[in-house]
Amino acid sequence: MEKREFDFFKDHSERFLQMALSADRQEAISRPDGYGKNIGDCGDTVEIFLKVRNGCIEHASYRIEGCINTNACANAVVHMVEGKSVAAAWKITPDAVIEDLKTLPKESSHCAELAVGALYRALANHVELKKEPWKKGYPTR
Repeated sequence: MEKREFDFFKDHSERFLQMALSADRQEAISRPDGYGKNIGDCGDTVEIFLKVRNGCIEHASYRIEGCINTNACANAVVHMVEGKSVAAAWKITPDAVIEDLKTLPKESSHCAELAVGALYRALANHVELKKEPWKKGYPTR
């Protein structure tokens, strides 16, 4: 039996395509309530920005320097956390992102780890800023 060539648009899930090709959440938020940056061994970078109100993530956005799979994972992460409590956001895992996207290539699972790592750093930064709110006035980079 002849093996057919992979067709990006036909062989990926609708969710993967939405997350990979959408850029509507790619923005840096000024003075975020939580900021995290993670750089992978591959050189890809994910930054996550959070706005939190009353313990709930009101808005999440991201910026990346990386491949389309990293974009899909970062975009999925910000969509998954928005509207969740900070406590619930800590429970998001790379496996949950992979499951959400359905067709992330196995060799790109590190992209999910990269995006979730940036989320965890943003959540940790949020906890730190709650303790020392004066730090929020300083640039995130």
